Amino acid sequence: MRDHAEDPATEAFVAHRSLLFTVAYEILGSAADAEDVLQETWLRWAEADQTQIRDRRAFLVRVTTRRALDRLRALRRRREVYVGPWLPEPLLTSPDVAENAELAESLSMAVILVLETLSPTERAVFVLREVFDVGYDEIAEAIGKTPAAVRQIAHRSRKHVDARRPREVVSPGKARAALASFQRAVETGDLQGVLDVLAPDVVLISDGGGVKSAALRPVTGPAKVVRLLLASLETVHGTLTSEPTTVNGDPALLLRVDGEIDCVMAIRTEDGLVTGIYVVRNPAKLTHVTAAEPLTLD
Repeated sequence: MRDHAEDPATEAFVAHRSLLFTVAYEILGSAADAEDVLQETWLRWAEADQTQIRDRRAFLVRVTTRRALDRLRALRRRREVYVGPWLPEPLLTSPDVAENAELAESLSMAVILVLETLSPTERAVFVLREVFDVGYDEIAEAIGKTPAAVRQIAHRSRKHVDARRPREVVSPGKARAALASFQRAVETGDLQGVLDVLAPDVVLISDGGGVKSAALRPVTGPAKVVRLLLASLETVHGTLTSEPTTVNGDPALLLRVDGEIDCVMAIRTEDGLVTGIYVVRNPAKLTHVTAAEPLTLD
């Protein structure tokens, strides 16, 4: 029996799915919500008159952006009452993402946290323009603004992000080396070893979502960070294992207790030292760290 090929509409959606997921995730910082947006986009796409669509990619990006914006506005209200610091849902990323400096930076915990300080519209404009190089006219159509307004929003959001984003782009090799040193020191409980790999202005942010124990505010300075890390390890009941991995393009450790995922610990490095530690313990955010998600800017 001859295999039936997918219809052209389905083929087009599947061809652009990785791009659409990446757009939705960068706007939302949540893989689960990005998946919901893609489902809504598919329903809209399936209902559309394909003969009237000149540019399928542009149409799909436009619908995805609108759906993601609607969801982000709703999520912002929930995040205002979130227990403790909010961190993005970590994504297990493949080595090719880490090698793509532009994509890796845009996905990094540090940059997504900066994007959280933008308004929903500013964030969508920044992501579409700065990350995906979408034209002003196309962005205007997606968010319901004039091209002139989009240019102003893009300028304002770019200036805001540039003033707050990490300055140094670290090579994947240097990042992995810093992670290995950090992992050895943490696993052995070597107080001095941990201190030696932490930058003077290191910041640790932990997200338990009110479900798992986590610091309720950012912890700054090597001494305080070390005390918190070692104290957390002492409270573990069971066999703790750590596995080096990559999440959101950042070097990270996947920590398990008796084989069950307990948390993801991503790090940011500069000049060979750890400047940021992002610990995600909220179980609802640990569902996308078992298989790498296909991500792309194209």
